[in-house]
This record gives sequence, structure tokens and C-alpha cells, in this order.
Amino acid sequence: MQINKPVEKFAVIMAGGVGTRFWPMSRTSKPKQFLDILGTGRSLIQMTFDRLSSVVPPSNILVVTNELYRSDVASHIPSIPSENILCEPCMRNTAPCIAYANAVISSRVASSGVDACDVGIIVAPSDHLILKEHEFGRIISLALIEATSTSSLVTLGIQPTRPDTGYGYIKFSRSSSTGDSTGEIASVDRFTEKPDLETARGFLEEGGYCWNSGIFVWSLANISSEFSKHLSDMSSAFESAELCGNAGEVDDIYTSCESISIDYGILERASSVSVIPCDFGWSDLGTWTSLANHLPKDSSENRSSGVDLVVSESANNIVVGADPEKIIALRGLNDFIVVDTQDALLVCPKSDEQWVKVLVGKLEK
Repeated sequence: MQINKPVEKFAVIMAGGVGTRFWPMSRTSKPKQFLDILGTGRSLIQMTFDRLSSVVPPSNILVVTNELYRSDVASHIPSIPSENILCEPCMRNTAPCIAYANAVISSRVASSGVDACDVGIIVAPSDHLILKEHEFGRIISLALIEATSTSSLVTLGIQPTRPDTGYGYIKFSRSSSTGDSTGEIASVDRFTEKPDLETARGFLEEGGYCWNSGIFVWSLANISSEFSKHLSDMSSAFESAELCGNAGEVDDIYTSCESISIDYGILERASSVSVIPCDFGWSDLGTWTSLANHLPKDSSENRSSGVDLVVSESANNIVVGADPEKIIALRGLNDFIVVDTQDALLVCPKSDEQWVKVLVGKLEK
């Protein structure tokens, strides 16, 4: 394997989601990726851009988002060239999003003389948290070597800490000669979408499973080849289009695209997929409970942010507000989620957290 092989690096940030499980903070008008969820002064998409900028030239970072959020991306990442903001006219899941970005990258490198095998692409969601930035950079570097020196598509897996039903799982087997004790490349045996609790417990007991982070690394040549095999109509539509400045043509392509994830459309069918089980302080911040692990807590395990919290005989609650000077008082409340915004209040048992997404669906109707 060529360790020091020169690679032209690109990154694709997927930023078209709405984050329904983070209601009422996350709304269609301002989804989760544009919020300063952790009170750091940086939104999640800004943190993602900063993180990838340490690995990829900023001029090679593309953001794929909904047309509704073009101005939000530009305001949150003022340094990004306007041509690097790729807008989807409608939501069609992750495969069309990646096919679109792939076609743009292909057109940019076509005249440069760079071989597609030597173009490494990192694909990452805009709204994930990564605490160990240095370790993330190390793993990405390892993944880029694997992706541009072999025929594999590479996914980053997260070492599971609990039987969680909110994540997809990857079954793997150690079979590669490259890696080390904390980031060894392994072969993917199969993908399993979000399992029930009993199945998730079985995965942890058996071992050899990791969570699917939704972060991918591959070469332009390999991902283009897999699209040609498995989603040929989609890839050829984007590749043959004049994408630069032609919103109408992009609209037409998206209208005809199948709504399918990159996992179902490509990864589960690809001839060679590798995974790097790793630990870089990752959270998809997909639920209020996952956020709570990163919020300060009191002696009774009440975690809070953005409120002046007063508690009495209350424990294990998550309380989030939009006004740090507003007092929220709890008495005799245990294991609840309380989220207060200017126009909505959520009070929900932690055990029923998945109901929030159902609620949003009802409100949208």
C-alpha cells in the first residue's frame, strides 16, 4: 500500500436535514445544523467546516443543502465560495445528494490532469459532534490512504457503548494488514438498520459490531464506479448535466431521482467496503438524550442549558431553554425532557423521546 501517495482532497458536507427530533429548538425555518446547540458560540455546521478545513483545503469543501438554506450556509460560513454551495430543490435522501456533489467534483478535476484514483472525498453530516479533533484527523488520514490505494469504500464506525436502537450497526471482521490498536481497518460483513432493543443487546454481547456514523471516505474513481453499477440512471443524469449555474437542470434531475440513502443504494451492494471502528468523541446529537451527555449536570443528574434552573426533589431531567435569564422550576419531576422556546414548550418522558418525531409529523399536517 502506498503510504505517502499524493491525493487531491475534497469534502462534502450534507446539510439538508431538518432535525425533527430536536423540536422545538430545531424547525424547518432554522434546522439543527444552524444552531449553537452546545453554547460554544459556533453552530454545528461551523464546527463541521472548521474540522474538515484542517484536513481539506477550504476551497475544496462543498456543502449540499436545501435551496431554503442557501443564505444560512453563506452567513454561517462566509469564506465558502458561492459555487461550493450546492442546492437541492427537494429532499431525496443521501444518495442523490452525494451523486450531485460527485458530479461537481468530477467536472472540476477533469481538466486538471489528476487521476480519479488520486482524488479522495470525505462525506460528513453537518450536525454531528466530534470532541477528539486530533484523533478524528488521524482516522481520516488513515481512511484516505485506504480509499485511494484500494478499491474499497470506507466508512467510519463508532465503538458502541450501549445497546442503542437509534443507530444503524455495522458487522465487521478484522482482515486488513493496515491499522493500529485504536483504528484498525476491517472488512464490512453487513449493515443492519436501526434494530430493536433485544437485537442491539445481542450485537453488543456478540462483539464485532459498531455504530454507523454516516461519515464516509472514498476515491472519486471508486464511488463513481459503484454509482455506475448500482444507481446508473442517477449518476449518468448528474454527470451529463451542465450543473454550474443551471438550477433548472438540477431541479429536473432531482424530480426524477429515486429517494434512497447511500447506505441502501451503494454501500450494501458495493463489492468492497471497509470500516474503521474508532473513538473520537462522536455523537450525532440526534436526540435530546444524546445532547444531554454534553451538558453540565447538578448533584441529582439534572442537565441543563440556556435556563436558570431551580429544582426540588427532581432528578435525571434534561432542561433546555432559549433565555438564560428565564427561571424554570421543577418539583417532583424525574426522567423528563423539558425544552422551552419563545413559542413552544416540550415536556416529555425521556423514555418516550422518539415520540417527538411523531409529534412533528402531526404538526406539519
